[in-house]
Amino acid sequence: MRRDAAAMGGALCHRGPDDEGTWVDSEAGVALAHRRLSILDLSEGGRQPMHSACGRYALISNGEIYNFQALRRELEDAGCVFRSRCDTEVMLAAIAEWGLEAAVEMFDGMFAFALWDRRDRLLHLGRDRIGEKPLYYGWSGGAFVFGSELKALRLHPRFEACVDRDALALYLRYMCIPAPYSIYCGIRKVMPGSIVTLAADGRSAEPSTSVYWSCKKVVERGLADPFPGSAEEAKAQLAELLEASVKLRMQADVPVGAFLSGGYDSSTIVSLMRRAAGGARVKTFTLGFEEESEAPFAREVARHLGTDHVEGQVTAADAFEVIPCLPRLYDEPFADSSQIPTFLISRMARREVSVVLTGDGGDELFCGYWRYDDERFPGNTQADRIEAYRRYISKWTDPTRVVAGAREPVTQVTQPEGWLRTSEFCNEMMYLDVIVYLPDDLLVKVDRAAMAVGLETRVPCLDHRVIEFAWRLPFAMKVNQGQRKWILRQVLYRDVPPRLVDRPKQGFQVPLKTWLTGPLRDWAESLLEESRLHREGFFDPVAIRESWSQLPTGPKRLKHALWAVLMFQAWHDHERAREPAGVATTDYC
Repeated sequence: MRRDAAAMGGALCHRGPDDEGTWVDSEAGVALAHRRLSILDLSEGGRQPMHSACGRYALISNGEIYNFQALRRELEDAGCVFRSRCDTEVMLAAIAEWGLEAAVEMFDGMFAFALWDRRDRLLHLGRDRIGEKPLYYGWSGGAFVFGSELKALRLHPRFEACVDRDALALYLRYMCIPAPYSIYCGIRKVMPGSIVTLAADGRSAEPSTSVYWSCKKVVERGLADPFPGSAEEAKAQLAELLEASVKLRMQADVPVGAFLSGGYDSSTIVSLMRRAAGGARVKTFTLGFEEESEAPFAREVARHLGTDHVEGQVTAADAFEVIPCLPRLYDEPFADSSQIPTFLISRMARREVSVVLTGDGGDELFCGYWRYDDERFPGNTQADRIEAYRRYISKWTDPTRVVAGAREPVTQVTQPEGWLRTSEFCNEMMYLDVIVYLPDDLLVKVDRAAMAVGLETRVPCLDHRVIEFAWRLPFAMKVNQGQRKWILRQVLYRDVPPRLVDRPKQGFQVPLKTWLTGPLRDWAESLLEESRLHREGFFDPVAIRESWSQLPTGPKRLKHALWAVLMFQAWHDHERAREPAGVATTDYC
């Protein structure tokens, strides 16, 4: 049992290259393994699995609790004594003192944890409010397994790797697999803001789930209680919240930097980091493709803010070297093609820092995407409009026609009981993106790319206080006279003049169509070969080949639709040729 747990932990050595630990409760049949990325308290005092002072709890945790120092002071006032300076020990003490759910509600951070309660013989799996950190779990071969990535679960000797065709259909629609589903039958993701609990004597019983933070309730409260002050007061309060969030996320005993694209979100974060740094130069990183690049804009912002700026240029050859590694990095099919530059900039940043702050979340909270336009989705009912929005964001609009034997499962997008009741359809779209697109695509993309090289990413816009305040802001403060993210711009303009950042949004664009019809054509053709598609039986060969033939002149979405199929095919090849049990690698290109 210990050997199996150690092997599973070893598969995650890229997430924690600095230390490892394994602990077994033989009587209960429970084993915990951990890999550590040392960010706070680099001594052995932070080693996990860690045990509570009372001996009741054993804990492994991934991520950071940013307010652990304030919690520690409160616990010390209650008589708790600490041996280390790390947040994990504070988590344990808080749980022992206040109870699990009360403690988790007080944690301000990004985290996923497994807590074994030796007294009550309960296993608890918890995840942060918005889903920054991943956590998979489920029964397989009669064993209950869990871990931060699927590669750990696959190394359990009883793991049964059966592809879930229904989840595959969801993947073709969304380019990722939305929680709670995974690519494997029987394996699920812990939902954001939730705790999954299993009794040790469950013996294949389904675990129970409790919700300690509901994004829907936060949104509904915010819309029902809008911010009553002026635009100037709103700007001041948002700036204060973001400054506090950035300051908390700069805490580390290792070097910290930031990704900088030169857009509103990342530029705002870097400007606030400069304020928090008290005169010290902030380290920033930008990556540009030779075909199209935001690097010059980021360079101007970095020069204006006086950062210690590192700029990289990516050639097509650099990107092509990464593509064979993607199935191993993402561990289940994932088709947001900006995964490639995200990995490359993470690798570049890791040479100089261990932590970076990012601007993710700004678009979803402050109405940054052009698709947030009511006029694009006309209709008399909410159901008609949400279905139109779902089709708009889908790459394959009828994935069950493409995936053999699939029935598309219900998701948070298609559950009417989960929808908002709002007169502004833009609010509905932003909300759906916050609970699906953000955690299942954007945060997955960044987490896997960065952790593949042992880099921790932190996201100030996703502090729960910022989220709660953003949903109280009147819509006119998010979109004002055609200006999207208006209120966030006002915070940024304190430090960066509009002329440096006011331009159309670009993002990490990858020239997929050019690649797939050119240098990657042979690679793609081999993965989409008709006899292979027939033999493997996942996809309808006629539909796939027809789409492939239409790529040169077909609609824009076709390149993304085919990229999703290619990423599944590449993942499936990797799955069939996976490493022998017990063998782990950190060779991520």
